[in-house]
Amino acid sequence: MDPLSDVLRAVRLTGAYFYMVEATHPWSALTVEATKLVPRIHPAAEHLISYHILTSGSCWGGVAGEQQVRMQPGDAILFPQGDANHLSSVPSRAADAATLAATLAATPRRYPNTVKIGKGSGAKSTFVCGFLGCDLRPFNPLLSALPRQILARGVAGDWLAEFPRHVVAESSDPRPGSDTMLTRMAELMFVEVVRRHVASLSPRETGWLAGLRDAVVGPALRALHERPEHAWTLPELARKIGTSRTVLIERFSELVGIPPMQYLTQWRLQLAADQLARGSAKVASIGARVGYDSEAAFSRAFKRATGQSPSAWRSVRQGA
Repeated sequence: MDPLSDVLRAVRLTGAYFYMVEATHPWSALTVEATKLVPRIHPAAEHLISYHILTSGSCWGGVAGEQQVRMQPGDAILFPQGDANHLSSVPSRAADAATLAATLAATPRRYPNTVKIGKGSGAKSTFVCGFLGCDLRPFNPLLSALPRQILARGVAGDWLAEFPRHVVAESSDPRPGSDTMLTRMAELMFVEVVRRHVASLSPRETGWLAGLRDAVVGPALRALHERPEHAWTLPELARKIGTSRTVLIERFSELVGIPPMQYLTQWRLQLAADQLARGSAKVASIGARVGYDSEAAFSRAFKRATGQSPSAWRSVRQGA
């Protein structure tokens, strides 16, 4: 099992909202923190990842209040931790906080008409603004391993070139199936950005993504993801990947931040949460699928991690 694909499935990555922006120099725009946008954009999501794809012209972008980077057509900039972010026609740490936030608050449609900002007569830039929803609980190892900002050069070229074009088309003339198509393309864009980020990591990096490439941690993660229901013990896992228990614990804890058996526990609960949200299987059956011998033990562990019983979690997720 590919752990990255496994995690992306289990944390329910979903496309939430897209809109086009046409900006005329001089301009400056702020997207507020994702936590403030969740109720308006995607009430069922625990977290929103915001992103912008530049389709023409040029601009500067970055986390609000911090140094910006220059963007060219085809570049995408993502803010995985949901930080407020700032785009502008020239480098600046100041932003018009009302421009995009007010548009979102006032727009009832998922694909509003193109938003126009900037009152000058200078060069024009166009970009797609979008959001991806995902789960945080019980366990999202990918999100915690991503930085506050990722710039992906030219990601909206080649096979993803149609994504911003389709967003433009849907903003004026939505068609049957457009929601599903655009959501899947947004997910693919996100996966491509993450893959590029993983490839760019230095050998000194730590975190779950760095662990995927490690000679010790990578095989351990794959083994745990292949058979999460198995009654793994530390000695068995160490033998499986051909290392000592001491090396496994030290290396795994150093990169991932928690020991392997604790990781397994948290990952089992995430798998269970996903199954509860998507299906109708009995709680005891789901607990058994992810490695718990009794419904009571599973329910206690789940409530300890989420603050809700499995039944309550299902009711909220399926009723959202």
